[in-house]
Amino acid sequence: MMTLYENEMYMDDVRYVAGLDLPWQKLKGSSLMLSGATGQIGSMLVDVIMEKNINDGLDCTVYALGRSEEKAKARFSGIAGDPHFVFIPYDVKLPFVRDDLGKIGYILHLASNTHPVQYATDPIGTITTNIIGLQNMLDFAAAHEAERFAFASSNEIYGENRGDVEFFDEDYCGYINSNTMRAGYPESKRCGEALCQAYIAQKGMDIVIPRLTRTYGPTMLKSDTKAISQFIKKGVAGEDIVLKSQGTQYYSYQYVADSVSGLLTVLLMGEKGGAYNIAEESSDIMLKDLAAAIAGVNGKHVVFEIPDAVEAAGYSTATKARLDGSKLMGLGWRPRYGIQAGVERTIKILGEIDQ
Repeated sequence: MMTLYENEMYMDDVRYVAGLDLPWQKLKGSSLMLSGATGQIGSMLVDVIMEKNINDGLDCTVYALGRSEEKAKARFSGIAGDPHFVFIPYDVKLPFVRDDLGKIGYILHLASNTHPVQYATDPIGTITTNIIGLQNMLDFAAAHEAERFAFASSNEIYGENRGDVEFFDEDYCGYINSNTMRAGYPESKRCGEALCQAYIAQKGMDIVIPRLTRTYGPTMLKSDTKAISQFIKKGVAGEDIVLKSQGTQYYSYQYVADSVSGLLTVLLMGEKGGAYNIAEESSDIMLKDLAAAIAGVNGKHVVFEIPDAVEAAGYSTATKARLDGSKLMGLGWRPRYGIQAGVERTIKILGEIDQ
């Protein structure tokens, strides 16, 4: 079976991000540590830094944290044995103590439950990863004198659109009923952001907060139950797309390469303490239109199906969540793909590697 490293379209995305005009010199001869390294965004970020090492002599050591060494070996087969890549088995909900690593350059907390079935079946883990896990990583960063820390937050912190704006800028705050199980994800992300501000104020740390929107792409995990991920799986299989609602939800999405380039832009160029939406309106779409677009790739149809209780319990209640990306674009970030091009590319790559 073809791996991502053997797929020319995926490697083109990696080379594209690695070739962007960013202040890469900040990472030269330094190190980058990230939790959630085998996840959708983290794994591509690892590939980008390693590509930069191999072709541009960045000389940046990547410390990749994750719970499963087996999963890491499978995902990072293309860089196995490279001395710049170090996988560390670690569950972020536990204290992180390593006396052999010395000063660390940049640290990113990307680990998180990120899709509906996880929210519904592991609500405790959802909250603790975003708060206790974050605190463990922040404490490690403080102890190892990290240059900068990034906490990957979420579009879900904005809550429900109050009907007063079309796009959420970084200061918007909508309604969330905190006294529910489903509130665990957005409320813990909100608390995580506040915790970052506390560490800035009390420990003098340099922290930035990239706010990711609904990310998709060829690095998506097979276990992902987000609507767009389920649509894409059906698209890859050449089947009809199953829509489990009326589909009027209007959200921002982002292709994974563009999410990674946005994340790196915030990490290397963002203002200390600042939050930045990684979004651009060419990837905003209603769910029913997204389903139709993916069905159209293979000439299939959209069919309606009632979700089961576990799935429904994990769904977001937000009906409109479009993010204003102008603050990040002010730093020079631009996405490479709109939603149509992005989903077509994702389906093509997954179709080639999933044989």
